[in-house]
Amino acid sequence: MQKSRGMRRDDRRIIIHFDYDCFYASVVENEDPTLKSVPLAIQQKQIIVTCNYEARRRGLRKLQLITEAKQVCPEAVIILGEDLTRFRDASKELYNFLQQSIWSGKAERLGFDEVWLDCTDMIDYNIELLNQNDLQHSFFCLNKDDPTRGFEYDASQVFGPTFPRSTAPSSESATATDEQLYIRLCLGSHLARHLRHGLEAEKGYTSTVGIATSKILSKLIGNVNKPKNQTTIVPPYDPVGLPESNVAQFLDAHDIGKIPGIGFKIAHKIRSHVLGRPPDFDQGLIYGATKESVTVLDVRSYPAMGPEMLETILAGPGSPKGIGGKVWELIHGIDDSEVGMAKRIPSQISQEDSYMKYLRTFEQVKEQLLLLSDRLIRRMRMDLCEDDDDDDAATEGAHPRSRWMAHPRTLRLSTRPRPPPGPDGTRARTFHRISRSGPMPNFVFNLIESSIVLAERLVAETLLPMFRKLHHETNGWNLSLINIAATNMAETAAETKDSKGRDIGKMFRHQDEVLKDFKVVVESDTIEDVPSPLPKASSVDDSSTGIDASSGNLPLADAAEGWDSEDSERGDVERCEYCQAYVPIFALAAHQRYHQLSN
Repeated sequence: MQKSRGMRRDDRRIIIHFDYDCFYASVVENEDPTLKSVPLAIQQKQIIVTCNYEARRRGLRKLQLITEAKQVCPEAVIILGEDLTRFRDASKELYNFLQQSIWSGKAERLGFDEVWLDCTDMIDYNIELLNQNDLQHSFFCLNKDDPTRGFEYDASQVFGPTFPRSTAPSSESATATDEQLYIRLCLGSHLARHLRHGLEAEKGYTSTVGIATSKILSKLIGNVNKPKNQTTIVPPYDPVGLPESNVAQFLDAHDIGKIPGIGFKIAHKIRSHVLGRPPDFDQGLIYGATKESVTVLDVRSYPAMGPEMLETILAGPGSPKGIGGKVWELIHGIDDSEVGMAKRIPSQISQEDSYMKYLRTFEQVKEQLLLLSDRLIRRMRMDLCEDDDDDDAATEGAHPRSRWMAHPRTLRLSTRPRPPPGPDGTRARTFHRISRSGPMPNFVFNLIESSIVLAERLVAETLLPMFRKLHHETNGWNLSLINIAATNMAETAAETKDSKGRDIGKMFRHQDEVLKDFKVVVESDTIEDVPSPLPKASSVDDSSTGIDASSGNLPLADAAEGWDSEDSERGDVERCEYCQAYVPIFALAAHQRYHQLSN
C-alpha cells in the first residue's frame, strides 16, 4: 500500500452535520400527528421513495415497488409525494433555524434533509472561557453580547456515542494535538446536542448528527447511530492512512461508492479496476446498485494504488485534472472544502422524472414535458421571486408584491435513452444523458399568467423543437429519464447587501423619503425676508420633482440661497413654463422634455 505522504488535515475546524430523520415522512406526520404511530410511506411514481421507521420495522424500504410494499405491509398508509412544495418549505424553515443558531452563518444544505454547520468560531470563543480546573461545570456561551445566554455542560467528556467507543485519549499515548482536538470535539458535541434538542422542541423534527473536523467525516460518522442520536469521531486522526488512525479504521469498512464526493461513475471505474472486470448490477434495484462491494480498504491496499494510478483509471473526456489526487485524499478522510454560505440565488433549478415504462410516442413525451415545465415554472417563482416592498411595482392582476431576484438565461433539456437489447435479449445499463440548451424565453417571467398556461407555451415553442433536435426519429424512443433545467442565473438589481447590483429605479422612487431629513425647510414668514428677485410659487405640486411649493418647501435653487456657497448663483436657474418650478439652467431642457413626453 502506498503511503499517504504530503497530505495534511485541518483539525482546527468543527463541522456538525444534521440529517433529519425520515424527513419526508416527518413532514407529513407533523401535518397529521395521527400518522406518527402507523407505518407511513411516501410514494413517487410506482416507488416508495422513503418511509418512517415503523414502516421499516415491518419490512418496507426505500426504492421498493408499490405492489411489493402493499404485499409486505398491507396496512401501510401510502401518501403521494409528487408535489414537493410542502417538503421544500419545511426544509427552508429548518435550515433557517439552524443557520440563525450559529455565529458564522456558514450553513450549507444538501438536498432537503441535510445541513452542514461550521461552528469553529463558537468553539474558539468558548474554549477561552473554560476553567481547566473545573471542566465538569462549564457554561457554553451562545451570544457574545449576552453572556447569560447559553447552557451548562460537562467539558471533560464528549456527549453521546463516539467512534471508537472510548473516553478521553490516554495521557500515555496521546499527543498535545490529540488532547486539544478532543476538547474541541467535546465542545462541538455539546453544541450539537443543544441544537438537536432545540430543533425537536421548537420545530418538532428529530435528527441524526455527526461531529468531526470536515464535511466528509461529519456526514459519514453521523450515519453510525441512527435515528435520533449523534456520534463524534475522536482522535487520534493521524497518522494518515495507517491503522493507528481512527479515521482510517472508520473509513476502511465503507464501500467506495459511499464516500461523499465519489459519484457513481467514478466508483464504477474504481470497482472495475480493482475487480478486473465490470461489477455485477443488482437488477432488482432501479438506480444501479451493485451486488459486489469494493471497500476503501480494498482500494487503498490494491498493489501500487495511489494518486497516479487513480489519475490513470479516472482520466478521460470531461475528467478534471488532478481527480486521482482528490479521490486519494477523500478515501483517507482529507476534505478541506469549506461549508458554503447561504446563497441568495440557486445556481440552477431543474425538474426531472425517471420512467420504468417506455416513453415511445410523441404524445407521451409531450405530456411529460408539460408536467415538468409546469413544475419548473412554479419552482422558479418560489425560489427566484421575493416580496417587493414597493407597492407601486404591483400591477393589476399581477402576483402580489413580487419581483424576480434573478433571471435564468439558459434552458436545458436532457434525456437518457435506453440502449437496444443485445443478441441475448438483455439490455445493457447506461447512465449517459444527452442534452440540448437554448436561451430561456422571456415570457416565462410573466407573473400574471398561470404556470400551466406558460408551460404549454414553453413546450410548444421551445422544448418540442429542442427535443426534435435531440431525437431526429419521429417515433420509437425508449427514454428512461427527462430533465428540464433553468441555468446560467443573472441576478437582478436589488436593495439588499448580498445582491450584485443596485435597483436604481427603486432608489429614485424612494429618494424623497430617504432624503427628507436633509431638506432645507424655510418658514413662510422667513421667505418674505429673503432678498430674491425670483417670484414665490403659489400652489404648485410637481410630483415629478417632489416639490410642494404650497407646503413651504422651497425648490432646490431657493434652498441653496440659505447656504453660504460659492455655487449659489441666482442667475443659474429659470422657471419652467409648464409647471412653474425653478430648475437649474443645465437641466431645464431635459426637464421640459419630460413634460412634453408626458403629454
